[in-house]
Amino acid sequence: MVAKRGPRERMVFSAAQLIRRDGVAATGMREVAAHAEAPRGSLQHYFPGGKEQLVNEAVGWAGRYAGNRVARFLAALPEPTPGGLFAEMVRQWTDEYARAGFAGGCPVAAATVDCAESTASTREASAAAFATWSRPVARALADMGVPEERTGALATLMISALEGAILMARAEQDVRALTTVARELGPLLDAAVDANAGRS
Repeated sequence: MVAKRGPRERMVFSAAQLIRRDGVAATGMREVAAHAEAPRGSLQHYFPGGKEQLVNEAVGWAGRYAGNRVARFLAALPEPTPGGLFAEMVRQWTDEYARAGFAGGCPVAAATVDCAESTASTREASAAAFATWSRPVARALADMGVPEERTGALATLMISALEGAILMARAEQDVRALTTVARELGPLLDAAVDANAGRS
């Protein structure tokens, strides 16, 4: 059973959900408080740095959430492979879009698009969130036999392909881009393991 979130955690979670749907500019503190069912006055108490602090914490939450999902994706695979891991990463989004429509995207990407040039702390929070996500992907690839010198590059490829496909899927209102990257990248990712197999 998931532990009940306190008011601060609810506000960070709500900010992430609103940012992934509407972007940073359209996500106001009032909307966050209403979504979190928290008193408006508590925002100033928990986030003295205002909206910038709240956005940065929401971005950090999203990076940790994505990174933590890697273990769950691997557990869903009878025999973990790099291509299988990427297919599970993609499936999270195709399932969401089939169930709920194309309204939501990645909050880290949304914050990057909205704030990378205007707010240094949010750009830094976004970069840190992508790193937090990349590390467990790279570790998983290493555990599956991908050479260490390639794991970081392939984790970057997987995440950047997924983020681009999410953006295209929302624009097209279709999962075509997501299913395409899963199909096309899967063999390339799996071949990275084959390349490391010892030959006598």
